[in-house]
Amino acid sequence: MGTARYSGEFKRDAVALVESSGRRIPSVARELGVNPESLRQWVARSRAEAATSGAGGEGPLNPAEREELRRLRKQVRELELEILRKAAAYFQGDGSMTGRWRFISDHRDLYGVRRLCRVLDVSASGFYRWIAAAAARAARKAADEDLGARIEKIHGESNGAYGVPRITRELRERHAAVNHKRVARLMRERGLAGRHLRRTVRTTVADQSVPPAPDLVGRVFAAPAPDVRSCGDITYLPVGGSWMYLATVIDMHSRRVVGWSLAEHMRADLVVDAVRSAVAARGGDVRGVVFHSDRGMQYTSAAFAEVCRAHGIRRSMGRVGSSYDNALAESFFATLKRELLYGSRWMTRIQARMAVFAWIAWYNLKRRHSALGYCSPVDYERQHTSSIDNLDLVA
Repeated sequence: MGTARYSGEFKRDAVALVESSGRRIPSVARELGVNPESLRQWVARSRAEAATSGAGGEGPLNPAEREELRRLRKQVRELELEILRKAAAYFQGDGSMTGRWRFISDHRDLYGVRRLCRVLDVSASGFYRWIAAAAARAARKAADEDLGARIEKIHGESNGAYGVPRITRELRERHAAVNHKRVARLMRERGLAGRHLRRTVRTTVADQSVPPAPDLVGRVFAAPAPDVRSCGDITYLPVGGSWMYLATVIDMHSRRVVGWSLAEHMRADLVVDAVRSAVAARGGDVRGVVFHSDRGMQYTSAAFAEVCRAHGIRRSMGRVGSSYDNALAESFFATLKRELLYGSRWMTRIQARMAVFAWIAWYNLKRRHSALGYCSPVDYERQHTSSIDNLDLVA
């Protein structure tokens, strides 16, 4: 294979490019496709000739050649300024590495890859690696679009209530394993988030004349099986220009709402009806179940004591003014307000009742609960029943 031969004009232009750009010889040699050592020799010879040139130190170039060299240098500077101006408009303040790769890709036919990489201070090899990964990036983008659509669907099904943990768990149950950080990123990009509201009104008014029941729970809001411990409370719901009040009975084992009552008053009948609803839901036999509440007048009333005695329910009460003593019921109401009331406005009692009914059904059957390993309350109870049946079979 023969040795490449270069014209004198090519050599002079190559030397001029090194001298005008201030770049290293190996970089220019790679751009021109010449041997770095050859270019180094051309530059050294040119500099030596310039040093030994005649009076005036004008070098070996004649006036026409020197003028051509100045023209070429000016052309290079103007071209580089043009690239930088276009890049500034292209980036619009975001000069990230990905943005630079995209600019080079869009303008490489006009300016050449190596020139663009030099002006933007990036490596050509890095650009070619980015080009080679284009198919993988497109696949990731398509996968993100598909996952993002699934996230939006689940978020919508929860009426905008679910945040990252529950959406992640729902995706794993419906489809396949997914990283929660990826879910968080896609939700953030789409402006999706779970709801966060605060409770602002107290509904507990203690009756100091009635001796309270003992605290049989001691802030341990758990139970080894369904129908062992339950708790309840009252909250308010805005309806039109007034209020309705919701009383609940929640099983501490599964967090299932086994009984509830909604009325426009806060009399003792409200909590009595909630207990009767729970008794019916559990088949009528709730003897020995502990029911924990605060010391509000409804729960210390004679009517409530009578319904508990009639069904064999053991009453338990926390202290006055301590939400921690009935934290499970407080937490449920915070969830209900965050997920049901957000963005809703009911004008009639019928609207409110239907909305509460539908949400509690969804809560019991579908809503994933972090304390239950992201199972729904009904599924958690079914798992407990299944495990008990399996133990009976083994025995």
